[in-house]
Amino acid sequence: MNPRNQRPGSPTRGMTHRSTAYTGLLPWQVRERRFPPTRLGRRGLNPDDVYAFLDRVAVDMAAVYAALAESRRETARIKAGLRRGQADQADARNERGPAR
Repeated sequence: MNPRNQRPGSPTRGMTHRSTAYTGLLPWQVRERRFPPTRLGRRGLNPDDVYAFLDRVAVDMAAVYAALAESRRETARIKAGLRRGQADQADARNERGPAR
């Protein structure tokens, strides 16, 4: 089955294998991407070229969303640790009594 026809929850999700030479897409590459015209007698763009590019964009977007989710989890862990530290300091101040 062609990857572009698979649903996001398909068994191959997360199992993409890339060569070490693969580099992620940059915004300017997406903006400047041009597709070759189709064979003589046809109008439009070659669907295989378009779908291959869209598949690559989707892989890079998935990586960005995964990194964003990890960043949000890390932020939540840091905030929780900060709150615990502040609560511990407040408890220590309360145990010492009022400041003089």
